[in-house]
Amino acid sequence: MTVRSAQSCRFGSHRVLDPRGALPQAAWRLDATPIAYENEILCDVDALNIDSASFAQLREECGDDAHAIGERILATVRDRGKQHNPVTGSGGMFVGSVREVGAALRERVTLQPGDRIASLVSLTLTPLSLDAVLGVDRATARVRVRGTAVLFESGSWAKLPTDVDDRVALAVFDVAGAPAQMRRLCRPGDTVVVIGSDGKSGILSCVEAKRRTGPSGIVIGVAPNGRSPGAQLLRDGGFVDELVEADARDALQMARGVETAAPHGADLVVNCVNVAGTEAGTILCAKDGGSVYFFSMATSFTAAALGAEGLGKDVTMIVGSGFSPNHAEIALETLRSHPAVLAHFTAIYGRTP
Repeated sequence: MTVRSAQSCRFGSHRVLDPRGALPQAAWRLDATPIAYENEILCDVDALNIDSASFAQLREECGDDAHAIGERILATVRDRGKQHNPVTGSGGMFVGSVREVGAALRERVTLQPGDRIASLVSLTLTPLSLDAVLGVDRATARVRVRGTAVLFESGSWAKLPTDVDDRVALAVFDVAGAPAQMRRLCRPGDTVVVIGSDGKSGILSCVEAKRRTGPSGIVIGVAPNGRSPGAQLLRDGGFVDELVEADARDALQMARGVETAAPHGADLVVNCVNVAGTEAGTILCAKDGGSVYFFSMATSFTAAALGAEGLGKDVTMIVGSGFSPNHAEIALETLRSHPAVLAHFTAIYGRTP
């Protein structure tokens, strides 16, 4: 039953339990009671896609044990009313079915009960209640669950496409901000370096960067394993001009590898890794006056800012916001227009946990 409240906030502040006055993402704990306020959407959730940095941390903490990872997620959600990793500060996204649309939104959104959707806002600000974790896929960071979630009036969502597997769509939506930002940031003739190029955000970034920079541009991928399926896709598909095999945490090794392919540095460097300690190497790969886009949620922006100062690098640093207008549609279009990329994502993310 819908609860109408004049006190409900479009940004969700009425759900904040601790500390009072905070917005949901910054809050420690949210009220995840499964009711729909007048400006909320209540969903039945069947899967979470944990963000890459958070899942890598969970695997390490839990000894790569799927059951222990599930228990840790349950504990976090029970304690915080949301999936907000206290170590990485990141979350992920959910997939589920609409149970109820609040009265104030029914004329303004194209949703009906039963519609299948994916959230396009972080789980760090999404009130979430879990009854059970039913399975954890360590290869894809997908967690099957039974529970409920609330989307605020300000939150973004996307109906699941009918021509792409739900699991593939969720994986793509999770990183949809990356290819959308490539369309904004890349210019014809640019030299672009994508660090962590063989992961899902890295692959989509390379594809869009290659399309946007054109025949006179250069796209350089950096991956820790040049023989991984993602790296092979980038080579075979012509989505990179060079692929550098390097550990992004070894700043000088990576910078030397990139320098061979781009002696004057890159106009744009994109960081898509899921581990900490890569800020300095990322900055070193950029030319003076270039830009660095930190899409990775493992980034320490303190380390990035102070590192650039210490390295004497004059670069523009961009925080990797996961949102830009129409980013879900852009990501799906990137996938649909490149059959080899769609096949790769389907092979990895389309399988059942």
